[in-house]
Amino acid sequence: MVTPPEIAAEESQPSAPTYTLGPKADCRDAFSQTLVELAGSDPRVCAVVNDSVSSTKLKGFMGKYPERFVNVGIAEQNMVGVGTGLANGGMLPFVCGASCFLTARAMEQVKVDLGYTRSNVKLCGMSSGMAYGQLGPTHHSIEDIAWTRVIPNLTVIVPADAAETEAAMRFAHATDGPMFLRISRVPVPSILPKGHVFEPGKAVLLREGHDVTLMANGVLVSRALEAANALAAMGIEARVLNMSSIKPFDEPAVLAAARGTRGIVTAEEGLRAGGLGGIVAEILATKARNAPPLRILGLPDVFAPTGTAEFLLEHFGLTAKGIVDASVELVGSKLPAR
Repeated sequence: MVTPPEIAAEESQPSAPTYTLGPKADCRDAFSQTLVELAGSDPRVCAVVNDSVSSTKLKGFMGKYPERFVNVGIAEQNMVGVGTGLANGGMLPFVCGASCFLTARAMEQVKVDLGYTRSNVKLCGMSSGMAYGQLGPTHHSIEDIAWTRVIPNLTVIVPADAAETEAAMRFAHATDGPMFLRISRVPVPSILPKGHVFEPGKAVLLREGHDVTLMANGVLVSRALEAANALAAMGIEARVLNMSSIKPFDEPAVLAAARGTRGIVTAEEGLRAGGLGGIVAEILATKARNAPPLRILGLPDVFAPTGTAEFLLEHFGLTAKGIVDASVELVGSKLPAR
């Protein structure tokens, strides 16, 4: 578990926030800007898209490096195959498209062309979760983590903010092997500092606490921090962990939370089955002694309805209040009775 220096200095004051929420930013901007920078220093870097130039924010890349930009049209299976061919030819392809189509339509190619052969292809699932909102169930990508994390050899990353998106991109560029990066289009508050370095298989401790542990990734990390602040006002000290590395996963961080706090709440923008909460449940069930109670916040076994992204998150309780309520349910309130 990665513990930033500022946290070590403040561990004696667990009620004080160690990270504050900054201005909101679209992670796709960090993604596209970083890809242009990487291409400027590495002629192997190229982009493959599925007729989604605008939603992937790759117009700048296309204009600057047209010879390294491939638009296959609405053909996601072909897109992954083209990316694999480019990788086999010595290029370093970032295969970009709406996460719902990239993972669902092309899963056989992801499994065989990437996982089985360990091709050096970086899958970039854009506009993940329920970010497409009004386009409805066909465009919600709430199953992608459950699908991708079971593919052998495939690294899976869910960045929490723009700084971590950039860090994940730089890690992907520097590391050989297939990866899936889940990139949100919903603007989120900045959390991590510029220059943050992504470490695979490591949780990032954002706040220390001994009552309950909050584990989240993606757009839910900032909401977990908001919930921790609200819980502190109630006398409940929450440990907050950013679990952006889904595969590999930080088992020691989960076991430490099981030993050091009285309950664990996970929060994710996806199905409860098979995602972050499912991973934590597996670890607690098989590795922990006297595991504390667990609450998994996510989507139940349903197709999410149509509505704005904010409405949908509220609808499924994926809010700071939802995290607070689940935490209080686990460990109780320390507010004096009236």
